[in-house]
Amino acid sequence: MPLPSFTGTLGIKRAAHLLRRAAFGGTKADIDAFATLTATAAVSNLFGNSLPDPVLPVDPLTNLEWITSGASNSGSEDSELQEYFKGWFIGQMYGSGQALNVKLSYQVREKIVLFFHTHFTTKQSVVNNSRSLYFQNQLFRIYALDRDLGNDFNFKNLTKKICLDNAMLKFLDGRLNVKGNPNENFARELMELYTIGRGLEGTLPETTEQGDYFNYKEEDVQAAARILSGFDIDEDFITIDQETALPRGRTRGGINATQHDTGIKQFSDRLDNAVISPDPVLIADPLVTNEEVAIDEISQLIELLYSKNETARHICRKIYRFFVYHDITSEIESNIIAEMANTFISSGHKIQNVIEELLASQHFYDANAGVDDNNFGGIIKSPLDLILETTQFFELSLPDYPGDVSNFYEVTSDLLRSMDYQGLDFYEPFEVAGYSAFHQYPVYNRNWISTNYLTRRYDFVRQFLDGMDMMGSMNSFDLLQFIRDNFPNNVAENAEALIIALVEYLLPVSDNLTFSDNDESAEVTNERLRYFRYAFLFDPQIDADPLSAWTYRWNNPVDNEVVRNQLKNLMNSMLQSPEYQLM
Repeated sequence: MPLPSFTGTLGIKRAAHLLRRAAFGGTKADIDAFATLTATAAVSNLFGNSLPDPVLPVDPLTNLEWITSGASNSGSEDSELQEYFKGWFIGQMYGSGQALNVKLSYQVREKIVLFFHTHFTTKQSVVNNSRSLYFQNQLFRIYALDRDLGNDFNFKNLTKKICLDNAMLKFLDGRLNVKGNPNENFARELMELYTIGRGLEGTLPETTEQGDYFNYKEEDVQAAARILSGFDIDEDFITIDQETALPRGRTRGGINATQHDTGIKQFSDRLDNAVISPDPVLIADPLVTNEEVAIDEISQLIELLYSKNETARHICRKIYRFFVYHDITSEIESNIIAEMANTFISSGHKIQNVIEELLASQHFYDANAGVDDNNFGGIIKSPLDLILETTQFFELSLPDYPGDVSNFYEVTSDLLRSMDYQGLDFYEPFEVAGYSAFHQYPVYNRNWISTNYLTRRYDFVRQFLDGMDMMGSMNSFDLLQFIRDNFPNNVAENAEALIIALVEYLLPVSDNLTFSDNDESAEVTNERLRYFRYAFLFDPQIDADPLSAWTYRWNNPVDNEVVRNQLKNLMNSMLQSPEYQLM
């Protein structure tokens, strides 16, 4: 049965939680609007809009796109175009240039595109081709919102497409896999990472047979590698997939597929002793090429892997860890992952159905007051989430694209450098399994934090509030005006009320806040709130009665620079707090 939905309206805390996890945060106005909705209505709002395809990346040297037509001789080098692609993708995650009524929905789609990137990992330095990177990214975008696209568009079919994706053929050596000399790299990762997996980490018994990986065996990897043989990257991008209209890899030997292993492939008992070989019906059809026969074998392989319930569970665990929490207990495995997998299978392997159900569920919003809460504030923000959420809440935007393309790439390049400085070398994961925070048991997202990386996160906050070069080409940011525009005067004039109001929007845990004696149900201690107050009004102490002086100064704006400095001190203390690093 489906996961039970959360009932009642969301309120500020749950609305902010939803927007942090489903998108990349939101403005105060966004959070306020979603706070009035039920979970079901909020999720429908996020997923219910018809969205445009993005404007193609543009080379600032020629002011022309290079994706469909190829790079111009007078244009930038491909190494530069690869960086422009990444900056362009950052712009998509911002929803840059999108109308306000669809911007959040647009960002939700891009969050799923990002999830696909963390699942079907790619490494820029290996692929080393801007068009390959873009076409894979666009493939993810086509399949991100698959609920209403028909039966041929689902996660299973995306897996089939990724087997022939130019970037993947390069990244995991698929292009080196030929008849008689199979390369097993992609087949191994296809099973271990992308489909059936090895089961729930930390719960599996030891296998007694060498080459037995619990859900599959070494002989299955070998059989899969033979099925995947004989394909190569298409450097001219002229081999087009008919369903997606995107370029894909080609077979070696043209339509004759001379380097594809046409023998019988025998699988182990873990995969039901299945046999896959060229379909004799297709072979007999004079209109069918050997290339089509080879591609059909890949389809048979993916169908085999998806026929096992463990594939659905493995993928749903990845979805759960991305959107909810990394620790999957036996209870969550039985009650949540199992139901997600049922929805995944019954919907025809539609990822959108699973994500929508999860984001509207009671479980997604379940939380215990205080330190035992694993849902709210249970994930350490990636550097990407930290930067996007912070700049978006304070209503900063990127330069116009493609109207001001040079400044756009300058700013996104600065943002990418800041992410790298904080530990996320975007599109350059350290392992073939991807970024450690999304897969490495048992640490997962705690990989984002080290002494150096935490310090650099705080550096980002200081730079952001100081308006330094990294944000220089984004729209101007006036913290004083932001508070005046977003908080009523009766809140802003009261220092303690303003602190509590800001905590409700900025920190993931915010119930029962008080400056008085500790309440066990308070999710932020009064010591923490008093620290915010101290940084706000008392460091340095310039007034005999700081609380009253703030009220006077707010309502009699003659010392705006003092007010700005006090607000900046408050924001520094909040945004550099450990709680703000969580989502």
